[in-house]
Amino acid sequence: MPQNVRLLDYQSATIDPSTKHYFHGYHQEFVMNQSSSQASVQKRRVAVTLPAGPQVSDTITRVKWAEANGYTDAWFADAGAPDALTTAAALASETSTLRIGVAVTPVFTRTPAVLAATANTLGQLLPGRFVMGLGSSSQTMMENWHGQEFGKPLTRVKNTAIMVRSILNGEKSNFDLDGLRSHGYSQAQMDNPPPIYIAALRSKMIEMATEVGDGVIFNLWPQRALPWMIEHAKHGAQNAGKDWTNVEIVNRAMVLITDDKASARDLFRAAFAPYYATPVYNAFLAWAGFTEAAQTITEGWAARDRAKTGGALSDAMVDEIAVIGSADECRERLIADMAAGIDTQIISPLAGASEADIERTFEAFSGNNFTP
Repeated sequence: MPQNVRLLDYQSATIDPSTKHYFHGYHQEFVMNQSSSQASVQKRRVAVTLPAGPQVSDTITRVKWAEANGYTDAWFADAGAPDALTTAAALASETSTLRIGVAVTPVFTRTPAVLAATANTLGQLLPGRFVMGLGSSSQTMMENWHGQEFGKPLTRVKNTAIMVRSILNGEKSNFDLDGLRSHGYSQAQMDNPPPIYIAALRSKMIEMATEVGDGVIFNLWPQRALPWMIEHAKHGAQNAGKDWTNVEIVNRAMVLITDDKASARDLFRAAFAPYYATPVYNAFLAWAGFTEAAQTITEGWAARDRAKTGGALSDAMVDEIAVIGSADECRERLIADMAAGIDTQIISPLAGASEADIERTFEAFSGNNFTP
């Protein structure tokens, strides 16, 4: 474990102690009473990734296939068109058993009241089958795409989750949490509100996610980091007085079943070296022990040298992060990761792969071929 990785006693005082809800013990009540909104979780689930293409019809086709072929879940990324939350609503009439999740909606693009109203609607359309995933996204997307200041992401995610949960429980909003405000908004209380999962990479965010949320969502981690990430997730849940076994860990697995590993690794580099150039993911890569690679990526990206940026991700590094190889190799890797603590695997074929390899990848994890 790198020296800068340690189990932190996460302090919930990222919420301003002067605010009414925190001062009157609201936060403690919030974390202790989450179980009432936690949908029952079947451990060890397998999901297809969404959206499936630029047309909503592409996504409908994929979820129908997934439900008919033994998948338990379908999880959206929320990074542009087609919009994840409105498309999720469209899937209610197209599916009957599939759980639909969003991994994740950025908290900077929608107010807590809007998120709560959306979760309320999706919870009604998909009763017991919808998971609201929240996260910070990245500085690049929030500031460049949306024109939103990417300030205090951990605090913003935590405060948003607290506010959304309160509103879903039928409480009138009365919040001023580090500049995130809502007063006087309420909506009908839900009998079984959708659970709230939070995306997290490093120690403080992971511990906050399992303290405040019902689950945590991982992405783009090297295998060596998983034990530390699981330990932080466990620690956060225990800090909140939760039964750790009730907290779900969801993973977006970058998978490709292929006979050409070298080309698949290059696809990964092309797609994700720019991710690791962003401050959030670059810091995560260094936290996971790849400090030299993180520095090289930063230098290469600043110089607009894509060869240097992508080249910093060695074959060994790519193989720690992505799941590439034969069907048996990929299934064995995901089983090993689930044995180490992952509950739900979102099968996300590498961008740029051939349609044949994408189909092979999804087929390899269908109910007939994969038992997690």
